[in-house]
Amino acid sequence: MANSKKRFIFLLSHPIQYFSPFFQLMAKDPDLDLLVLYCSDENVKGHIDKGFGVDVKWDIPLLEGYNYKFLKNNSWKPSIFNGFLGLINFEIFRTLKNERGSYLVIHGWAYATNFLTVIAGKLLGLKLCLRSENPLNQELLKSRTNLFLRKIFFRYLWFRLFDYFFYIGSQNKKLYEYYGVKKEKLVFTPYAVDNDRFRAEYETYKNKKPELRKELVLPADKKIILYAGKYIPKKRPMDLLQAFELLNNDKAALVFLGDGELRMDMEDYISKLNLKNVYLTGFKNQSEIGKYFASADIFVLPSGTGETWGLVVNEAMNFGLPVIVSDLAGCSEDLVIEGLNGFKFQCGNVESIKTKLEYFIEDQVQFKIFSEESRKIINRYSYYTILERIKSI
Repeated sequence: MANSKKRFIFLLSHPIQYFSPFFQLMAKDPDLDLLVLYCSDENVKGHIDKGFGVDVKWDIPLLEGYNYKFLKNNSWKPSIFNGFLGLINFEIFRTLKNERGSYLVIHGWAYATNFLTVIAGKLLGLKLCLRSENPLNQELLKSRTNLFLRKIFFRYLWFRLFDYFFYIGSQNKKLYEYYGVKKEKLVFTPYAVDNDRFRAEYETYKNKKPELRKELVLPADKKIILYAGKYIPKKRPMDLLQAFELLNNDKAALVFLGDGELRMDMEDYISKLNLKNVYLTGFKNQSEIGKYFASADIFVLPSGTGETWGLVVNEAMNFGLPVIVSDLAGCSEDLVIEGLNGFKFQCGNVESIKTKLEYFIEDQVQFKIFSEESRKIINRYSYYTILERIKSI
């Protein structure tokens, strides 16, 4: 290599709002040399997000402050939404040909390009690092036949190709161990959001809850229960809506921050049962969401299978919110310390969600303790921790 810096190359399907701030931080480190390779530029231009069901263009900088390159996509049906064959970037071989000894970080195995990149990395002498989000608890829900075939593929083929495995949390680590990855290859790189940005917003808004609620047209005198994310089946927003109906407490209001395909079903349910104090905000961009977190009192993530982590919980905890999280969400084992900053519940158990909500609505003293603990816990799940751990390999 031309210099003494440790060189990292990240391969991602497209620019992601949660990753770009980390790359900006990493690029400032004097000991590191960074290049990010993107297989698609769809979301930079703006695109119809299939989950939100609206045109999305993120309003935070995705491509500033670090070196990146967009690879030509040779797919005949090019799109990050078109499955495995939606990304086929043969340019990866030419791009990596002079990168012997560099660390190559590949995110998952969802696209053909991921496999092409592993082949290129092996042939060209790069050190391969795998980062995936898959939690073991969801992996074990697959059929016995599926698990048998995956064990052959992961344990004896795919995972043997990598030098390091960047695990995002406890369940993800357990998945690697389940498929035989050795301890010395595991590197803790926690799933994180831009804590600095959210903490700054928290400090700005923490004493302005009445003003924020007025601005957002939310009730000033209610305990606000917040959901944030897409209205899609895997997020299970209907579970929370049903729990709120069972709660039947006029001290509470429920805010669904987001949008998506289940919106009509949710609106029908609200209308048929004549539910009061329920608010569906529609899609809000990154610069807007902090006000909703700062206006809320409790955060709930009812997601099921497919919620490999739930970064929205990280965001909520930066605002000091107590959290109620489904046991199938990948983050639940790490971010929710039972009875300290929140509660877990069995996915789909509406009655359990209601019971947990009652606890927070009626107990003010515990609410403050839970709030403080949320902010303490999330400190470890930061970009700085990731940077420290990958520099140590």
